[in-house]
Amino acid sequence: MPSPTQITVAQLSRLIGTPNPPVLIDVITDEDFALAPRLIPTAIRHPHTEIESLVPHLRGKHVVVICQKGRKLSQGAAKLRVHGIHAETLEGGNIAWAEAKGLSIAASRLPKALSFDKPSYWVTRQRPKVDRIACPWLIRRFIDPNAQFLFVNKSEVPAVAELFSAIPFDVDGSEFAHREGECTFDSLLNHFELQSEPLSQLATIVRGADTDQLDMAPQAAGLLAVSLGLSRMYKNDLEQLEQGLLIYDALFRWARDAASESHQHD
Repeated sequence: MPSPTQITVAQLSRLIGTPNPPVLIDVITDEDFALAPRLIPTAIRHPHTEIESLVPHLRGKHVVVICQKGRKLSQGAAKLRVHGIHAETLEGGNIAWAEAKGLSIAASRLPKALSFDKPSYWVTRQRPKVDRIACPWLIRRFIDPNAQFLFVNKSEVPAVAELFSAIPFDVDGSEFAHREGECTFDSLLNHFELQSEPLSQLATIVRGADTDQLDMAPQAAGLLAVSLGLSRMYKNDLEQLEQGLLIYDALFRWARDAASESHQHD
């Protein structure tokens, strides 16, 4: 049974991918990390010796500190609590997470230099519909919660990417784009090795809606209709993005928790 200051693997896994997950800080040593260089989605590595430097960034937030086994390093680093921060440790650490086959990402696949005060930047074509809302949702929920998105003229994507150190996506020639019948959402899942049944089910819906293969999933036509309607409601792409994220939050929770349910009238 976990202590009052611990969170279990099962409890944390229910929070990954939701709109308000805890901030994950991985304080594993370099030596231990080299043996298994993977991170729980959205976790950022930080030296345990410098944990108090994060206090200004963590005030008012729920924090989970992670180490290899959930023992001395994370429990010591959770001294963040003395600064009034709600900090827990992951019971069993990264080893328990791996044994439970929890989602994880190879650190080498992540955007470079992710930190608590340096978000990743991504750029794509303006006037998003399906993929260009679904992909930012995936990035914010599983890669970098602080990721920032730039929507620009199609012809300017390469130049903006270079000038502003942004990662291009959903544009021809970029690493994250349509390939062989799959959409950009699929390419992100494949690149970051994010494989789970709910995400796979969501990917099928996104692919069907984004490629006009509406028979791929019963929900594809509805997603396309909602996405097109949303695009007519907002002139500002960033405002549209913030509202569109809720659609994918709902679809993800449906795929994870309610796909087998049907609506029953009282």
